Amino acid sequence: MNIVCVGGGPAGLYFGLLAKRRHRDYTVTVVERNRASDTFGWGVVFSDQTLGHLAAADEESARAILQSFNHWDDIDVHFKGRTVRSGGHGFCGIGRKRLLNILQERCSALGVRMVFEHEVLDDAGLARTYGADLVVACDGVNSATRNRYAATYRPELERRQCRFVWLGTRKRFDAFTFAFEETEHGWFQAHAYQYDGDTSTFIVETPEETWHAAGLEAMSQEQALAFCERLFARHLDGQPLMANAAHQRGSAMWIRFPRIACRQWVHWNDIEGRRVPTVLMGDAAHTAHFSIGSGTKLALEDAIELARCLDDPGASLEQALAAYESARRVEVLKLQSAARNSMEWFENVVRYTAMEAEQFAYSLLTRSQRLSHENLRLRDPAYVGGFERWFAARAAAQAGVQAPQEPTPPMFTPYKVRGVLLKNRVIVSPMAQYSAVDGTVGDFHLAHLGARALGGAALVMAEMTCVSADARITPGCPGLYAPEHTAAWKRIVDFVHGNADALIGVQLGHAGAKGSTRPMWDGIDQPLESGNWPLVSASGQQYLAGVSQVAREAAREDLDRIKRDFVRATRAAAEAGFDWLELHCAHGYLLSSFISPLTNRRDDEYGGGLENRCRYPLEVFAAIRAAWPQDRPISVRVSAHDWVEGGITPDDAVAVARLFKAAGADMIDCSSGQVSKDEKPVFGRMFQTPFADRIRNEAGIPTIAVGSIYEADHVNGIVAAGRADLCAVARPHLANPAWTLLEAARIGYGGASWPRQYRPGKLQLERNLERERQLQAANNGLSPQQLAARLLEG
Repeated sequence: MNIVCVGGGPAGLYFGLLAKRRHRDYTVTVVERNRASDTFGWGVVFSDQTLGHLAAADEESARAILQSFNHWDDIDVHFKGRTVRSGGHGFCGIGRKRLLNILQERCSALGVRMVFEHEVLDDAGLARTYGADLVVACDGVNSATRNRYAATYRPELERRQCRFVWLGTRKRFDAFTFAFEETEHGWFQAHAYQYDGDTSTFIVETPEETWHAAGLEAMSQEQALAFCERLFARHLDGQPLMANAAHQRGSAMWIRFPRIACRQWVHWNDIEGRRVPTVLMGDAAHTAHFSIGSGTKLALEDAIELARCLDDPGASLEQALAAYESARRVEVLKLQSAARNSMEWFENVVRYTAMEAEQFAYSLLTRSQRLSHENLRLRDPAYVGGFERWFAARAAAQAGVQAPQEPTPPMFTPYKVRGVLLKNRVIVSPMAQYSAVDGTVGDFHLAHLGARALGGAALVMAEMTCVSADARITPGCPGLYAPEHTAAWKRIVDFVHGNADALIGVQLGHAGAKGSTRPMWDGIDQPLESGNWPLVSASGQQYLAGVSQVAREAAREDLDRIKRDFVRATRAAAEAGFDWLELHCAHGYLLSSFISPLTNRRDDEYGGGLENRCRYPLEVFAAIRAAWPQDRPISVRVSAHDWVEGGITPDDAVAVARLFKAAGADMIDCSSGQVSKDEKPVFGRMFQTPFADRIRNEAGIPTIAVGSIYEADHVNGIVAAGRADLCAVARPHLANPAWTLLEAARIGYGGASWPRQYRPGKLQLERNLERERQLQAANNGLSPQQLAARLLEG
C-alpha cells in the first residue's frame, strides 16, 4: 500500500511510523508545510495510561519519549492565598519539539519518507503525484482538507467563551499547577507544568468579557506578557513569561478554543479511475480542550487505531476505514464529553469562587466527571481522608451535631433544612406507582415506602400526590383531597416514624394536560379508553398530537380553585405528619405548563416573559408556604431544560430558581424534560447534575441532583464538589430498597445505620464484598500505567 500523510505533526508522524513498522513493504510519505525544526506551542502532557498505550504500540519510540519526559504525580491548586495539593495523578510533560524530533528520528529509521516545506493545496493532486492508495489528513485544527470537503465531513465548529494564550517560562513547577487570580475585571487562571529540565508551559485563560474589560485586546504582545507577569507574580518567582517567536503580535496571540467534531471522517476521490480515500485524523477530525491535556493524546490514539484496522487481512480498505471511524468516534465522543465538562468549569470559574479552597480544589479535580471520589482515594488516600474530615466537620456544624470521630464519606454526612435533620444526603426519589384506589393509598404503598425507609436513605419521597380528582395523571394516582386519603397516608407516615430513622416527604402536583391517562404499563401517556375527566393547562394544548385529550386554557376561576386545592392538600399533608413537602413544577404538568414558553401562550398577567410565566406557580407556592408548618421545608421540582429549541434553558432555570428562592423555597429539585415530545435530551451518567450545579452556585439556593445517579461514587462526588446538597436516587431504589446500605458496604463504610433486625445481613454483606475486592485485586493484570512504569525502569 502507498500512503501519504498530509501534516507532519504528532498524528502524521506517529501513524507513518506505525504503518511502516507493521508493513515494511508499504510506501509511507509524510508531507509537512513547515521546516523540520519548526514547531508551535511549548510542552504537551500525557497521562500514565496514554504512555502505556504508546508502549504497547511501539516500544522503541515509547522508550525514547518516556526518557525525555518530566514526570510528576501531584496537582497544586492555588486559590485565595491557599494551596491544595493532591497526588497520584501520574502525568508526564514533554516539549513538543522534542516529541516531534523523536518521531521524526523513528520515521527516518523505519524508512518513512518525510517531505518538509511543502504546502498541500490539493490532496487529490498529491495522491496522484505519489500514486497514493490512502491519504491521511492530519493537517491540524485549521485543516484545509477538512474545509475542502466540508460537504462530506460536515464539520461542526464552536468557538468557546474564554480567551487563552500559550506561553512558556523558566520557572520550574514540581506539580501540575492551576493558579487563580482575581482582578477588578474578573478572574484569570493559569495552567502550568514543567516539560523539560528548565522550561514550563504556562497557559493563561480568562472569559472573553474579562479579557475585554482588562484591555488585553488593545495590548501589544510585550504589554500582555507584562500584564500576565504582574498578575501571576507570586507563582513565577521572578521568572519572565515567554511567547512563541512565531506567534502573531498583539491581540491575535489570544485565541478562543475551537471545539470541532465531524459527522463523517472519510472522503473518497476519483483519481484516474481509482477511488482513493482521504481520512481525517487528530485535530483535523476533532478537538478536546487543553484543560484535560488530550489533543495530542487523541491524535496518537487515532494513529494507533488506524494502523490496527489496516492490519486486518480480511478487511477491504473501505471496511478498515469504517472500522477505524466507528471505534475512534466512540472514544473521541467520550473524551470530548469529559473535555466539555472541564472546559465549561473553567469558563465559569466565578460560579465556584464563593467556595473555600478545599472544596474549590475538589470541584476542579472532579470537573470532567472522569475522576471520581473513590478514584481520587486510590490515587491519594491521605488527600481524600483529609478532605473528608474537613467536609464532615463543616457538615456537622451546618447540621448542629457533633462532628464524627471516624472517617465519613460526604454521602453519609448530615444535612439540616429548617427544623428537619437528614442523617445523610440520599433521597428516595418520588416514583409513580399507579396503585392507589380512588386516590387512597394502601398496603402496597406501605410495603413500598416502608421498605425503602428501612433501606438507609435519609428521606423517602412519596410519588406525586394529586390535589384533586381531576388533577390525577391516572386513576391509580394517590391524592390528598379527601379525609380517607389523609388517614391512609398517616398510617404510612406513622410506620416510617415508628420503625426507621428516615424521614418521609410528599410531592404535591396537578397533572394538567398530561392527566386522564392509563398507567404506564397499559400505555404511557395514552388517554383512558373511557371515564376521562376534563383537563386544564396554562394554554389550550394536546400533549400527544392527535392522540391525547385536548386541555383547555385555565380560566380565573380554575386558577383560584386549584390554588385552594393545593392549600387543602398541604394542610392534609401536615395533618398526616409528613416531614417534607415538594411542589411539582416540572415535566409538563400544570404548574410547569405555566413556566415553559412551549406550553404557555397566554396574553394575560400569567403569560409573556419569564417572570409573568412564573407568576401563578409562585402564587401557589406562597399559598402552600403559608399553610405548611414553618419548621418544615418545601422544595420545588423544576424542569431545568426542556431539551427543545424555544423552550426553557439552563439559563432560564437559574432565573426560575432565584424567583422561588425569593418566595421562600428551601431547595430546588433539578430535573428536566418531559414537557414536549419533541425533546432531544442528552443522556449519560449524572446527566442532569450540571443543572443542580448551576442553580446551586449561581442562584445561591441548595439543590437536589437527580438523573442516572446509581453509585455511591456519584453521590460522594456530587455532594463533595458542591454540585448539589442532596441526591435523589430512583430506579436503583426500585431494584433494591436497601440500595443506600448496599452502597455503604460496597465502599467499605461501616457507619451507616441498619435496622437492628437486619444487622446480621450487614456483617455477611461486608464480608462478601471484602472477599470480592480481594479476588479482584489478585486477578488484575498489568495496567497501562504499570506497563509504562516498567518500560521507564528498563
